Amino acid sequence: MELSDAYIHSFIQPRNELLLEMEQFAAANHVPIMQLSGIEALNQLLRIQQPKTILEIGTAIGYSAMRMALALPEVQIVTVERDETRVAHAREFIARSEVAERITVIEGDALEVDVEQVQSTYDAVFIDAAKGQYQKFFEKYAPLVPSGGVLYIDNMYMHGLSDLDIKEVPRRKRTMIRNLKTFTDWIMQHPDYTSAFFPIGDGLLICLKR
Repeated sequence: MELSDAYIHSFIQPRNELLLEMEQFAAANHVPIMQLSGIEALNQLLRIQQPKTILEIGTAIGYSAMRMALALPEVQIVTVERDETRVAHAREFIARSEVAERITVIEGDALEVDVEQVQSTYDAVFIDAAKGQYQKFFEKYAPLVPSGGVLYIDNMYMHGLSDLDIKEVPRRKRTMIRNLKTFTDWIMQHPDYTSAFFPIGDGLLICLKR
């Protein structure tokens, strides 16, 4: 039985005016931000884990970084974004928030930047960037997560495309979906991680490092 959107949204906590403004900005400017049900679930998992440091790959306008910082009053977040326009918007929004001192925005390609200049290790990594590069992101940043740390990966559904036969996927997105499915097979069999898929939002993958 499928749950109605209204029922799902009845569990979502109210957001402050700045977050609502960011949601409206994202919708008007076609900026992808995490779905409300997904960010609520992610934040609850983070509250259970209680990480002190989080690395986010894919800042966009800073919405998810801000949501995580608000959920965890002591966390320090480093977030990486390569699009300079989105970086500018993220820094502007974050500067207006009450969590600005706990979020560091790094501009650059996540496969090239040195995040160890800020933190040498991270209790959690949240990956929400180029979907076709998930395995490369994972391989680069997983070594910075200690045993018992968690990597969270969003958009595993890819708005339903991941569930289709590759021939049904629009041609321009086939390579990305192939890469995403290859990553899924790889991580689910990886001996160093216990991984589970949560059918929440656009699909959330949780990888606990052994």
